[in-house]
Amino acid sequence: MGKADFLSPKAIANRIKSKGLQKLRWYCQMCQKQCRDENGFKCHCMSESHQRQLLLASENPNRFMDYFSDEFKSDFLELLRRRFGTKRVHNNIVYNEYISNREHVHMNSTQWETLTDFTKWLGREGFCKVDETPKGWYVQYIDRDPETIRRQEELERKKKHDLDDEERSAKFIEEQVRRGRSSKETDETPVYTALKRESEEEKVAFNLGASSSVAGPSKSRYMEEKKKKRQQPVRTDYWLQPNIVVKVVTKRLGEKYHKKKAIITEVRDKYVAVVKMIDSGDKLKLDQNHIETVIPAPGKRVLILNGPHRDTEAVLEGIDEKYFSATLTLDSGQQKGERVNVAYEDFSKLA
Repeated sequence: MGKADFLSPKAIANRIKSKGLQKLRWYCQMCQKQCRDENGFKCHCMSESHQRQLLLASENPNRFMDYFSDEFKSDFLELLRRRFGTKRVHNNIVYNEYISNREHVHMNSTQWETLTDFTKWLGREGFCKVDETPKGWYVQYIDRDPETIRRQEELERKKKHDLDDEERSAKFIEEQVRRGRSSKETDETPVYTALKRESEEEKVAFNLGASSSVAGPSKSRYMEEKKKKRQQPVRTDYWLQPNIVVKVVTKRLGEKYHKKKAIITEVRDKYVAVVKMIDSGDKLKLDQNHIETVIPAPGKRVLILNGPHRDTEAVLEGIDEKYFSATLTLDSGQQKGERVNVAYEDFSKLA
């Protein structure tokens, strides 16, 4: 009896049946042939092509089993990595998606008898983290790709850097509060005494002229100090200045410039700096958020960039690592020779 015509109902029914998944017991992995029923599988096993494949497999059975085991393992792990990433998932969910492909390698041709044995093997070999629960076995893929590891390390370093900045800011604020409290405690409080006279006959006299003459100079001094305070520059959110040494902290420019030192040659619009790299001589235009100040060794000259002593040159005397500040001796201006404490981010090394 010949085959059915191409457009006959029987031929169309056969094509529909062959599209879907068939029973596993009627699949020959050696010949990679799927049979639709028991009779077809029996006929295939009696065929000459199947017998030749059995003779080849009998000569070296381990080679074929190792090949199929390696294919099964590679395809399973690739699906787990691509579909679920490093999420924890039930092993049966992954397996059902794996066998949905008609061309998959069947487990009965591998070295593992059950899915549980294969899951335990993945855990022992270090491909996945596996754990058993009342609902079954769960797997979690371990990604050892160098690029993925590098991205994870960058995220950890960024989190640590952000945490360090927050701690430094918190300690700086705490130090300012402590200094404010100590200054209030040291202020002299006036002492009030009762009005006394030596004898009953002595008269109490008030010299209004003398008091006004004393109040005059006091008031004038107070006005002068208040005027000086008004003239003092306040803190701003920009700090860039030419001819200071800075460090590039952004990673967008690559490892060539990251953590490298440069000199600011020009400041544009208060927040943008044109810098010249010290080691390579390259010129870059960077935002002030992409660079940070540089603290030199004691005895070197620095420039104060923010606060009441802004634009004042000074000499670095010492560093207080506990409070993220340094002691500077002013080297210019009316207060030359005075020692002040300045936070790390408010001064930088002079070029």
